[in-house]
Amino acid sequence: QVQLVESGGGSVELGGSLRLSCAVSGSIFGENVVSWHRQAAGKQRNLVALISSGGSTNYADSVRGRFTISRDNAKNTVYLQMNSLKSEDTAVYYCKVWWRGRDYWGQGTQVTVSS
Repeated sequence: QVQLVESGGGSVELGGSLRLSCAVSGSIFGENVVSWHRQAAGKQRNLVALISSGGSTNYADSVRGRFTISRDNAKNTVYLQMNSLKSEDTAVYYCKVWWRGRDYWGQGTQVTVSS
């Protein structure tokens, strides 16, 4: 019922910026949370940032001050603006929606930060 389509991944130089987009099919009315997660090769998947339907945000310590999550409800799209990228940010980034008691995951998009 909910489909997430991600875009914006790619390769970027150390210190550069990327903006990831997560387009949500249809509209998710009421309480919901959209979050970004990442999984580096050989490591567990970890929360990067989240934003609630009420606009509250949370960030992992490793990205706080560098990444910004936002949502455009008219476009049904959530963004992750990534600045001052480090090699440690290299990972597959996944978008997730929590809505009506269920989680929906995107397909993931690769972000590679090259030194």
